[in-house]
Amino acid sequence: MRKQRIMTIEPPYPQSVQASFDTVMPQGIPPLNIFKTVANNKRVLSRMVNGGLLDKGSISIRQRELVILRACANCKAEYEWGVHVAVFSAKAGFTQEQIADTCNSPIDTGHWSSEERVLIRLVDELHHSAQLSDQAWMDLCEYFTHEQIVELVMLAGLYHAVSFVVNALKVEHEEFAPRFHKPKNGENLPIT
Repeated sequence: MRKQRIMTIEPPYPQSVQASFDTVMPQGIPPLNIFKTVANNKRVLSRMVNGGLLDKGSISIRQRELVILRACANCKAEYEWGVHVAVFSAKAGFTQEQIADTCNSPIDTGHWSSEERVLIRLVDELHHSAQLSDQAWMDLCEYFTHEQIVELVMLAGLYHAVSFVVNALKVEHEEFAPRFHKPKNGENLPIT
């Protein structure tokens, strides 16, 4: 069993911490374990919740969530992957097969449009080499503006950082969040 390395802070929360929670959490919903863990450093929490990319940006929610799910799966960040599946997958219009496929390597190309395959390639290349091949760049430019590409690359990097936090600190899973899907061969996920 995985034991969280830095415990979450508990209420009553300091005013500055509550203000950060209010920035990121809908009214009446308690803060997630990741935020209660990061709150051990109030400055980092404030920067984290005020510097996120979950607002309306230059890309669609489906594009954003595909990048996030794939980045989290690549990083083996089951906590963050599960939160995003639970909170955003219906809004993004993903099927159960697509959600499961975000954890597969290689992906089943039949589940994704050509534009979505370009996004998955973006995330995979950045994850494996911290670079984009010329072909990946040309493919991105076929579908996305430079404004969107900046957002997509930053989003992939941001969710690497979030993955590092939840994995290194062993943030306890949220009860409402699903776990990684098991591939057909029965091996544990995610991507190697």
